[in-house]
Amino acid sequence: MEKYGYTHLSAGELLCDERKNPDSQYVELIEKYIKDGKIVPVEITISLLKREMDQTMAANAEKNKFLIDGFPRNQDNLQGWNKTVDGKADVSFVLFFDCNNEICIERCLERGKSSGRSDDNRESLEKRIQTYLQSTKPIIHLYEEVGKVKKIDASKSVDEVFDEVVKIFDKEG
Repeated sequence: MEKYGYTHLSAGELLCDERKNPDSQYVELIEKYIKDGKIVPVEITISLLKREMDQTMAANAEKNKFLIDGFPRNQDNLQGWNKTVDGKADVSFVLFFDCNNEICIERCLERGKSSGRSDDNRESLEKRIQTYLQSTKPIIHLYEEVGKVKKIDASKSVDEVFDEVVKIFDKEG
């Protein structure tokens, strides 16, 4: 999404990178939460996101638009985000990639053949779906109530999904 001036930050990638960092105090904690399909404590995720945002803006003050992937995932994340950014950032819109559970599981199992991720197995994925239904779906509903959700049918092909994303960014970007 660089075309639109956004810097992409993936909460999941930041957490995976952090758990590979031998100097991190969070390695075991992050690994346990991810393997159990649970949401990593908000303080850790926000500190990683904030660090990346601060570094990006320090390098180039004009890079102040971020596409944050996979966050917030629960009420605790949302409250922590609101407390941390309090008036320093606005959420323009939320991209909601809607896809049925079985397609998601099959895609992740396929990814698991080469990803090396400890959570790309059916047991962890089913736990992640339960966590999503209990914790993340209500956050999506909150953003829907204020008209900020842009929904995409993610069961389609990669190209079709990408075309839908481009349309949204062309309009909202």
